Amino acid sequence: MSDRVIVVTGGHGALGRAVVEAALADGLKVAIIDHAAGQSAPEGALELGGVDLTDPASAAKAIDAVVAHFGRLDALLNIAGGFTWQTTDDADPAWEKMFALNLKTALNASRAALPHLKASEEGRIVNVGANGGLKAAAGMGAYAAAKSGVHRLTEGLAEELKKTSVTVNAVLPSILDTAQNRADMPDADPKKWVQPSDLARVMLFLASPESRAITGALVPVTGRV
Repeated sequence: MSDRVIVVTGGHGALGRAVVEAALADGLKVAIIDHAAGQSAPEGALELGGVDLTDPASAAKAIDAVVAHFGRLDALLNIAGGFTWQTTDDADPAWEKMFALNLKTALNASRAALPHLKASEEGRIVNVGANGGLKAAAGMGAYAAAKSGVHRLTEGLAEELKKTSVTVNAVLPSILDTAQNRADMPDADPKKWVQPSDLARVMLFLASPESRAITGALVPVTGRV
């Protein structure tokens, strides 16, 4: 059993669940922070549901609760987010929603966690960007812009923290093999997609002490797409 404590935001989503399960299997102490309330957490994980990470005060309260429970915080994995396919001329633009769900959640959780991560000998922040954030496809403008913001947050924060123990990196997945994506793209070949369990292993490496030489990296995890 490791003494390292990690927070997984969006821990009840497909990727979040994969990360939580892998982290617990590795003997890490895990806290789940999620907007969903009343969800069951795997045995051994601390569950904090009903948290609005788009609100800085709510994010700070949740992070403080984790530290109060475990006594420390070593890594923050920012998985909370959302996706909307929408053309720019849609009558109800989703740009603010995409920025709130993808960028503000990561920013608020990171700001709340920083004092605790700096106290760790090997503090880590791992964000989830997107390969689609490098070049927007049709209908992907709002989502790609928000994920590009996550990329810039990752790079800027990494530079700011180079004199501390904290590293900041992001993974840039393509399409994840999830039930929702299979339903939305029935004609696609999911064998080419990224398995959540494989992306989880990359994220947990970046959250580990062994990744200390890597910071400010945007790591593509794109399967065979």
